Amino acid sequence: MSGGDSTYGVCNFALSWFIQKGGTADTDLSNLGVVLAGTYRDNDPGNPWHVILYVDERASAIQKEALSEIFLGRAGGTPFRNYASAISEVYSLRSAHIELSHVKNRESIQVGNIVSVRTDHPVQSEAGVSCGIPGHDQPGQEIVAEYFRVQDGPFDWDFTGRCGFATKFSYKSD
Repeated sequence: MSGGDSTYGVCNFALSWFIQKGGTADTDLSNLGVVLAGTYRDNDPGNPWHVILYVDERASAIQKEALSEIFLGRAGGTPFRNYASAISEVYSLRSAHIELSHVKNRESIQVGNIVSVRTDHPVQSEAGVSCGIPGHDQPGQEIVAEYFRVQDGPFDWDFTGRCGFATKFSYKSD
């Protein structure tokens, strides 16, 4: 699920993933959550992303390292091709209590008391909707967020009624 706001050429976002099943060759990452909060400006060449990555506090040190390598794109593969190549600055990598609900039309992201996103209602449309992440080819559901708040370090926003998107992802290495 993602929540976003694009006001005055600045896009603020929070992306979340719950790993149902999977991992690296030697590290199981099943049942862990990851959230990426960030921002970019439409008028910056290449739209470089500035982000904070939150990794499930239940992850061991080895799992935390694997998750950060995957979701920051350092491991290559689908995340790098889809979005991570645009990351120009990582403000922080934090362990956090993460609660995710990817139940259709009741999606939510909660990272401690610093990131909160919740679906208000789906957007009704006959047109197919696909995620704005470049290269993403999975259809999904466009939603309107009841609220979208991030208050951590350089990020401080609180929006209502903004767009979001929910879908399933399948990430693979090269």
